[in-house]
Amino acid sequence: MPPTSWVQHLNVKVHSRVATLDLAPAINVFHRWIQNAYGDHLLLDVADYRHVPAGPGVILVAHEAIYGLDESGHQLGLLYNRRTVAEGEPAAVITAALQYALAACVQLESEPEFTGSLAFDGGAIEVSVNDRSVAANEDAAAAKLLAELTPVLGRALGDDHRTERLGEQRDRLGFLARGAGRLDAATVLARLS
Repeated sequence: MPPTSWVQHLNVKVHSRVATLDLAPAINVFHRWIQNAYGDHLLLDVADYRHVPAGPGVILVAHEAIYGLDESGHQLGLLYNRRTVAEGEPAAVITAALQYALAACVQLESEPEFTGSLAFDGGAIEVSVNDRSVAANEDAAAAKLLAELTPVLGRALGDDHRTERLGEQRDRLGFLARGAGRLDAATVLARLS
């Protein structure tokens, strides 16, 4: 069995190119994903949080993770929130989380309900650790996480990508990575394959 990485409970949010979007169709789309057994996660339920300003939007709950069209921070995007422990070295855990998020972006863009109205910016990705007991938002943990993120993001976004630390000490530890030029989700996903 591969070792368990210290990088756990990763959140990956791929920013949308559109600022606002009617999220109601996501409810039917996510129910369809459950019926068709999308991906390799055990999909369980859909929850509607559209009434929460700058909140979680519409989420698809899986045993392993939560997918969502998320509006937190007043930034629409696809959020992949890993819930269960991921096995493997840090680079493999980070790569897998990015792949799940980007694959969901590509799938959502192709859904009839969103064709032409939803596009993701593969060159704007937030990565954070949703567990302060694993990685507190302190300089030492930030340096350690950035050291693990940099080579993976280099493959995904190019070696000329930029990263900036997000939030304050009371927030979760995270970074926003931006690639140079215009990148779509499918291109970035292909680079990680």
